[in-house]
Amino acid sequence: MNSLIAKALECPGNLDRSELIELLSLADTDELFSAAYGVKLRYTGRSVFLRGIIEFSNYCAKDCLYCGIRKSNRQVRRYRLSEDDIVRMAAWAYEQQYGSIVLQSGELETEENASFIERVLKRIDHITGGELGVTLSLGEQPEAVLRRWRDAGAHRYLLRIETSNPELYARLHPAGHSFERRVECLRDLKRLGYQTGSGVMIGLPGQTLEDLAADVEFFRSLNLDMIGMGPYIPHHQTPLGEGIELSPAYAAAQLQLGLKMIAVTRLYLHDVNIAATTALQALDDRGREQGLLAGANVIMPNVTDTEYRSDYQLYENKPCLDENAAKCRNCLNWRVLGIRENISWGERGDPVHFANQEVATS
Repeated sequence: MNSLIAKALECPGNLDRSELIELLSLADTDELFSAAYGVKLRYTGRSVFLRGIIEFSNYCAKDCLYCGIRKSNRQVRRYRLSEDDIVRMAAWAYEQQYGSIVLQSGELETEENASFIERVLKRIDHITGGELGVTLSLGEQPEAVLRRWRDAGAHRYLLRIETSNPELYARLHPAGHSFERRVECLRDLKRLGYQTGSGVMIGLPGQTLEDLAADVEFFRSLNLDMIGMGPYIPHHQTPLGEGIELSPAYAAAQLQLGLKMIAVTRLYLHDVNIAATTALQALDDRGREQGLLAGANVIMPNVTDTEYRSDYQLYENKPCLDENAAKCRNCLNWRVLGIRENISWGERGDPVHFANQEVATS
């Protein structure tokens, strides 16, 4: 066995940055992916946890240079679902034995939005008896708002950092977007008792393997419970995506780097939840399955009504835009069974890492 892989298997956080870079540089990835999958089996077995995503609004106050729903994109048809529609979709997911959902939208920091989410969370909590896991992916928010949402029934929060390199972060965002504030918000989430997740884009223009290795270290430094990251895929209506062609060669390279990051993150952190994101499938029809076999243990199918999906494209070539939620559920089940994994229907799928922390502090 590769000596670095053997070292990584001994315990979490057992590699330095140069060793992480060396693993990310491997040309032959069979042993890397196999070892990462073995660590995943150790903590969650062959279980795959579902997070049904409800993309309820594409209004956003942010202007990130890579994002298709950035506020300056005038070609996007903006929408916002009603409370009743969101609750209906959440109820459907619960009835179909999704253990968890994700409420996702553009980033807005207003009292109107905070109260709207609070009401939705309380209604979902009521109709599911508190059994349905609820993840929020709503961007930076004041600590008081995050506390209100936690009290209303949210369990998890995903706030992607996109890169832990402040200089690269600044190149991806216009003035007024604060790296420091985003990190502090992640710390707020941990203090408030959320199962806390973050993630990065992989293969960004100007990004190095050292940057990616530092990202993996960043996940551990913040004691994160969940990792949701995926390959960078350009959107031609964004400044960053101009002139980048999503060619077969580009897609293959981005996919391979994305799978390496999943595997190295699993080998470094061991017991966290890691998502096989939709971006993997955008690059290869079996991308999500490959992500699971490289160490991921979560998939996030879209349960939003199909009429809205084409208006929520953070990147291009997003799959399953015209596939209704019921069809998507059946397709995913067969895909997962096809790689000898099993969907844990009806389970919230809380991260082992979070549970271990609770035991340690009890």
